[in-house]
Amino acid sequence: MKKILIVMGVAAMMLSCNTKSAESQQDDTTATATVAESAVGVKVATAKLSQVDLFETYTSEILPYKENDITPAAQGLHIDEIRFDVGDHVREGEVLVVLDQTTLKQQELNLATTEDNYNRMKPVHAAGGISDQQMTQLQNQLDLQREVVANLRKNSTIKSPISGVVTARNFESGDLFASMPILHIMQIDKLKVMANVSEMYFPVVKVGQKVDIEVDIFPGEKFEGRVSRINPALDAATRTFAVEITIPNAKERLRPGMYARTTFNMGQRQSIVVDDVAVQKQSGSSERYVYVIKDGVVDYRFVKDGRHVGNMIEILSGVEEGEQVAITSFNRLMAGKSVEILND
Repeated sequence: MKKILIVMGVAAMMLSCNTKSAESQQDDTTATATVAESAVGVKVATAKLSQVDLFETYTSEILPYKENDITPAAQGLHIDEIRFDVGDHVREGEVLVVLDQTTLKQQELNLATTEDNYNRMKPVHAAGGISDQQMTQLQNQLDLQREVVANLRKNSTIKSPISGVVTARNFESGDLFASMPILHIMQIDKLKVMANVSEMYFPVVKVGQKVDIEVDIFPGEKFEGRVSRINPALDAATRTFAVEITIPNAKERLRPGMYARTTFNMGQRQSIVVDDVAVQKQSGSSERYVYVIKDGVVDYRFVKDGRHVGNMIEILSGVEEGEQVAITSFNRLMAGKSVEILND
C-alpha cells in the first residue's frame, strides 16, 4: 500500500512539472509573438556625402540699360515740332524736338551787329582813336553774344543722347513747355537687372560672371546675362551688396518692368544628403525632423535642411554620414520604437 502511494505521488509531481513546462513554453512563445507584432516594418535610406551646387536665386525688376528725359534748358519756350511719338525708335544724335526759333533769330541779328561794330572799331583802335579798355569791352560783348547764340542754337533743337525707344510724350506741337519732360527715351536693345546678393558671396561674384534670367511671360526659357558692375559697399541694414546684370536684348523680347528671377552659380560644397521624403515637418512649427534607425530602434532627430538636389535634400546638421533614416511608415514611428528593416 505504501508503494502504491509513493508511485502515485511521484506521478503527480511529474505531471505538475510537465504542465508548468508547457505553460512556460506557451508564455515564451506569446512574448516572442508580441515583440514581433510590436516591431514596425520600415524601409531606410543611407545618408551620404555629395557635392551640392550652390545656386542662389534673387528676384528683381528688369530695367532699361539707359533712359533719358528730353527737356529744354529753359522753361516758357514754345514747342514748334515734336518729331517722334510713343513707340518710335530713335538714334543717338537724331533731332527729336524743335523749339521756337524767334529768340534765336533775334540773337543771331544781335550777334551780326556786334561783330560788325567790333570789326569797324579795330582799325580805329589801331589808329589810336579808342583806348585799349574800350576795345576790350567790345571784345567781351562779342564773346558774350557768341555764347548766347551758341546756347540758343544748342537748345532750340533737342537731339537724342541715346539710341532707344520713346516711352512717354507729354506735349504736342505748339504747346508752351513747362516743367514736365517733353519725351522719355529708354535704351532696350540691352537691359539690366539689379540683384541684392548676400554678403557671404562677396568674394565669389565677379564681373563677367554668367547669370541665368527667367521671366514668367516665357515659362521654362532662360536668358543669359552677365555681371557688369558690383557695388563695392555693403548695405549695413540688409547685409547685402548690389550687383548689376546686363542682358542682351537685340530682338526686344524682354521689356523694362518685367518681373525677373536671376540665378547665380556660386560654386559647390560637400554636404550630407538624404532622400527628401525622409525629412518631415513638425506640425504647428517650422521644425524639420527625421527618424534615424540605429540597432533596430528609432531615434527622433531634429535637423537643419538645406538645398534640394534632385530627389535628395541637403542636411546641414542632425544626421551623420552613413546613418540610416526611415523613408516609409512615418505615422507608426516614434522615439524608441523597435523596427524591422524591409529593404531588399
